[in-house]
Amino acid sequence: MAQNQQGKGQNKGGKEQTQDLNQLRRVRREKLAELVEAGMNPYEIVTYDQDTHSREIKENYDQYEGKEVSVAGRMMLKRVMGKASFADVQDRDGNIQIYVARDDLGEESYKRFKRMDVGDIIGVKGIVFTTKMGEISIHAKELTLLSKSLQILPEKFHGLTDTDIRYRQRYVDLIMNPEVKDTFIKRSRIISSIRRYLDAQGFLEVETPMLVENAGGAAARPFVTHFNALDEDKKLRISLELYLKRLIVGGLERVYEIGRVFRNEGLDMKHNPEFTLMELYQAYTDYNGMMRLTEDMYRHVAQEVLGTTKIVYKGNEMDLGEPFAKMTMTEAVKKYSGVDFDEIKTLEEARAIAKEKGVEYEERHAVGDILNLFFDEFVEEHLIQPTFITGHPIEISPLTKKDPENPGKVLRFEMYMNGWEMCNAYSELNDPIDQRERFKAQEALLAQGDEEANTTDEDFLNALEIGMPPTGGIGYGIDRMVMLLTGAETIRDVLAFPTMKSIKE
Repeated sequence: MAQNQQGKGQNKGGKEQTQDLNQLRRVRREKLAELVEAGMNPYEIVTYDQDTHSREIKENYDQYEGKEVSVAGRMMLKRVMGKASFADVQDRDGNIQIYVARDDLGEESYKRFKRMDVGDIIGVKGIVFTTKMGEISIHAKELTLLSKSLQILPEKFHGLTDTDIRYRQRYVDLIMNPEVKDTFIKRSRIISSIRRYLDAQGFLEVETPMLVENAGGAAARPFVTHFNALDEDKKLRISLELYLKRLIVGGLERVYEIGRVFRNEGLDMKHNPEFTLMELYQAYTDYNGMMRLTEDMYRHVAQEVLGTTKIVYKGNEMDLGEPFAKMTMTEAVKKYSGVDFDEIKTLEEARAIAKEKGVEYEERHAVGDILNLFFDEFVEEHLIQPTFITGHPIEISPLTKKDPENPGKVLRFEMYMNGWEMCNAYSELNDPIDQRERFKAQEALLAQGDEEANTTDEDFLNALEIGMPPTGGIGYGIDRMVMLLTGAETIRDVLAFPTMKSIKE
């Protein structure tokens, strides 16, 4: 069998193994040529009457026993034993064994089955029964080759473990590793659950541009591309914020979007340059309303997708059923670094304590920036249970309303779990005069070399001058949410096709 031949080849040197694989591929192409010459080109089949799946048969065996079914999928294992053989067929839901007997199938059909390879996609019609070993199976009465596999799958018992190949050839990863397929099924269920929750709250799902003139709404460096028809450069969006706020101005009181955004930054376990972001905006509420919505939505999604509000990730148990903790950024920094920024009155004092604690800062950084650096350095990793961090400095929040009781701070929160930032929410700044000044400050930072600073968006300012109601807004990192709910170790495990460095021939 081809699979067994490949298994032997894996014990040889790299050159010999390549020669073996090339020989196996040649054999498969020869088999295809024989089929085409005999007028049985599998690629000419355009449809197949599949009426059930493996899981449905296994979970409802009493209803299916003795009945004829039609299944289709990829042959993952084949055991030829003279006049009778067994094979495993993998479909959307899992695997099911088929029993193939020469006397039932016919001499010619049985010969064709014996010429089939692991990896071929087949259709099977037959009767559901249980073998003497107690395995639910299908007694094949008819077999159809639906697609010939010309490549060689990894050997079953070793699987596909090379992470680089797994990410580059996700299609093979999905075939060989059932838990990977489960992750992406669960990802789809998570996003569907979010949509159901928000739709029930009266939110309207919308779409906004990906190609933009001004990539604002977040601190990130954008990708730049050239639009030939207009002969001008465009940027890929880094956020969904500024267009969604325009819709709030237009009277759509509750809007959300789930979509890809693009940030020209590095790769690590939590970052990919294109990722899925959800932002929502609700008129006539504030960041406290966004806190309530966040708690409720996270509980809803976990309960609906996992059947529990308790999440265990690498040994850390997090309970979404409990009220989320709350701390100000200053309180958190004091708790975990021992430095009380409420006692720091000048930039010189902030710089001195940063040097003492080994926190690197840049010349352009103000006190609020240094507070945020302390938070990143000393606090994030400790925030395992769901926690709202509030009291952010104005310097790092250019689109947020000031706190009336503390003008140096803003009405904002970030929610953390497992030491990760999970979302970021504001009482949105709707004062066009203040917003213009904040944009000016961002332009100054850009001039000083901050490539992540925002630039002035005149059309957005015009929208604010038309008038935007008091609004609460929030952005969620969907990929990190999926990581937590599926136990994935890296963002690449929850992106079907993560960004990879090109292979140069």
